[in-house]
Amino acid sequence: MSAPIRVLIADDQAMIRGGLRLILEDQDDITVVGEAADGVEAIEAARRLRPDVCLVDIRMPRLDGLEVTRALAGPGVADPLRVIVVTTFDLDDYVYGALRGGAAGFILKDAGPALLVEAVRAAHAGDALVSPSITVRLLRHLKPPGRTLAADARLSGREVEVVRLIARGRTNQEIGAELFISLSTVKGHVSTVQTKLGLRNRVEIAAWAWEHGVAGEP
Repeated sequence: MSAPIRVLIADDQAMIRGGLRLILEDQDDITVVGEAADGVEAIEAARRLRPDVCLVDIRMPRLDGLEVTRALAGPGVADPLRVIVVTTFDLDDYVYGALRGGAAGFILKDAGPALLVEAVRAAHAGDALVSPSITVRLLRHLKPPGRTLAADARLSGREVEVVRLIARGRTNQEIGAELFISLSTVKGHVSTVQTKLGLRNRVEIAAWAWEHGVAGEP
């Protein structure tokens, strides 16, 4: 059995930290290795403990979640950590700021335990997950108005189908069920798409899809 995913929780509310800990430690493959009550503590604890995934709240004393994300995962960080931003605030600037800062996910606190756990596992696997409602609403803004571009010729028909579903906020499991293919096949398609298009993760795939008119209507 592989070692559990080690998680650091950073939130200024003890009740929220406790709730997140309960959700995560209910999973056999996840353990919480530390907590932090503000941004400065979060950076210090993350650098000391080197967790697999950091859950970081947006609004915290001393340094906010965006500053913490940039410090731990941003461009130029020599050995970046995987950061998921967890917040009650579904605001465009926060999402864009988090993703530009290197976040591997953006999850609303009311998204539910299952999505939180999936986001942690996705980040640990080197993927990125954003709450589906956020993905679809925000990334649609990137679609060129009045233009629909053809799918990139480098992608196969099946790869285009996978890209379209990613852009609609579907998880790998949901994509597999919808296309009647295995989870490993979905992951293979996602990896191939990233290589062909020079993209880092599924968030960038979704953005590419909306920018190029591949996403269709959700």
